[in-house]
Amino acid sequence: MKNVNIKDIAEMAGVAVSTVSRVLNHHPDVKAETRERIMQLIQENNYIPNNSARNLKRSNSKNIGVLVKGIYNPFFSKIIQSIEEQIDGEGYSMIIHYNNDNTNDIEEAIELIKEKKLKGLICLGGDFDNLDEEQLVDLGTPIVLASTNIVENVNKSIFSSVIIENEKASFRAVDYLCNLGHRNIGIIGTGEEDKSIGKLRVRGYKEALKANAIEYEPQFLEIGEYTFESGFAAMNRLLDKKLDLTAVFVTSDIMAIGAAKAILKRGLRVPEDISIIGFDGLDFSEFFHPSITTVKQPGEEMGYRSVEVLFDVIKDKQGHQHLILETELLERESCKKNSQEEAYG
Repeated sequence: MKNVNIKDIAEMAGVAVSTVSRVLNHHPDVKAETRERIMQLIQENNYIPNNSARNLKRSNSKNIGVLVKGIYNPFFSKIIQSIEEQIDGEGYSMIIHYNNDNTNDIEEAIELIKEKKLKGLICLGGDFDNLDEEQLVDLGTPIVLASTNIVENVNKSIFSSVIIENEKASFRAVDYLCNLGHRNIGIIGTGEEDKSIGKLRVRGYKEALKANAIEYEPQFLEIGEYTFESGFAAMNRLLDKKLDLTAVFVTSDIMAIGAAKAILKRGLRVPEDISIIGFDGLDFSEFFHPSITTVKQPGEEMGYRSVEVLFDVIKDKQGHQHLILETELLERESCKKNSQEEAYG
């Protein structure tokens, strides 16, 4: 039988990791019923908290955490590689933790800092629009949010960020399609319910349509989940609607490849029948046939700069910084001028 950890106990109890932590630390703000359930699971599974780790002084720790939202998005792999190289160069160790879609990103971040006695934390993706200012200040551990959405109403003096302008980049991609004469442009994204970058990319799509005097139609939007399979399924749903699409904007390259596969499987051609543009600039998209036109994010630079600003804070060289990196539109083989454009006047 494998040794269970605090996350296993949390999953069994159906609570957040931070709730289990509060029970272990005898915090009073846990319902008696929940506390009893957690304690029973701890006893049944012979869970023993790592007290030796808890007793380490954080000041002696040379660990930097990397909290990654989701395990399916390969865009993060190059960022992680860049981060690890930089952290190693500073004489520190990297502790990586993957956070699934159903957990609270902020609670996971705080628990990871406490559990591993981290000197700093970099968060890749995730939803941090309800940052608890008091908790972060009390922890005293610098955090860098990378490749996510930074909302306007949070106190930016308590964390750093390294991001791109997702709305602007998506606008540029869809405007590119409009300039090729496309008007029936579908979109496959993670939707406006996605509080991180998903809603910004949908917003950029809508703004580009508006700028080109094209009315947004809700039926032109389908939802995916950063996987080949979900892009494939979403494109099939769009095609089933018979919307006479001539182009589709897909908010990740992984989903764009799945969408292209769905189009080809229907006996249609890319880009002759439907043009596709993706987002991220992954190697996969370049070596797919036809190669996918995409918005390239500076992944390696994002990783490098995230570590740079983190250590500026750790070493007291500088306060928290907020960097915005540039994207690039890579024109490849999956987009062409719309031969029907004259029919639209």
